Amino acid sequence: QRQREFYPEADTYLDYRELLARDDIEVVDVTPHPHQRLPILEAAIDAGKHVLSQKPFVLDLDVGEALIARAERRGVQLAVNQNGRWAPHFSYMRHAVAANLVGQVQSVEFAVHWDHNWIAGSAFDMVEDLVLYDFGMHWFDMAAVLLGNETPQRVHASARHAAGQDAKPPLLAQAAIECAGAQATIFFNGNTRQGQQDRTYLVGTEGTIGASGVDLTVQEIVLYTAAGVARPQLVGTWFEQGFHGTMAELLCAVEEGREPNNSARANLASLALCFAAVASAHRGEPVVPGSVRRLPGH
Repeated sequence: QRQREFYPEADTYLDYRELLARDDIEVVDVTPHPHQRLPILEAAIDAGKHVLSQKPFVLDLDVGEALIARAERRGVQLAVNQNGRWAPHFSYMRHAVAANLVGQVQSVEFAVHWDHNWIAGSAFDMVEDLVLYDFGMHWFDMAAVLLGNETPQRVHASARHAAGQDAKPPLLAQAAIECAGAQATIFFNGNTRQGQQDRTYLVGTEGTIGASGVDLTVQEIVLYTAAGVARPQLVGTWFEQGFHGTMAELLCAVEEGREPNNSARANLASLALCFAAVASAHRGEPVVPGSVRRLPGH
């Protein structure tokens, strides 16, 4: 029914292997949940397809490394749908940092206040570490990207149930990421009923970038440097440009013969941060990124 309503000319299959057998398809977007996704990713790579995997990429870093090696042997690109990188405000920050507009990044602060109680009664309601893992993966990814050459050394995180929340998983969570010469903090309150706000503040040796708005899609951004203040006019939204950006980057990388910005290899550092944060929240102590190879509880 959905196919007839939205994509009447599309071909549909009950067996993904039938689709992968088609010679006229070069790139596939694989969206099932991680457990169900793994055999599809393996089959797609073996079939010689370039692959965009949904995030979170894998539940085990060793499995991720094996998939990357598999893709390299087959000569195909493997990318991850970390669509937050192409949200207009995050995309501007990425490019500003890469262009050295703010110098060496010293700190990044993320604060997200929103109402996530809509998950009550849904399948998401059964995910214990929903905020730090499923939702928070976007911010761990952006922290890894914006910190650049500063390698995270320790992560200290916590998760708590908020007073009056409807959802089952903890909707309060926070993480502190320590590097040798920089730091990042991530704060989540998924039980914000009124006055919702999403804020990011990045400070470098030569400048500062601030972004804020009432939610993830409505953001204003300001750049402060010694030369003055700039207020770039952002175009688009996370849920359009973000999803377009991940696939467009993969297609450009295939055409240009290079590794995509959102490669699975680059995503492993983000996953290592996320896994360390979840483990820290469970243990009540700092954790070294990379020392936790599997998502705790899986």
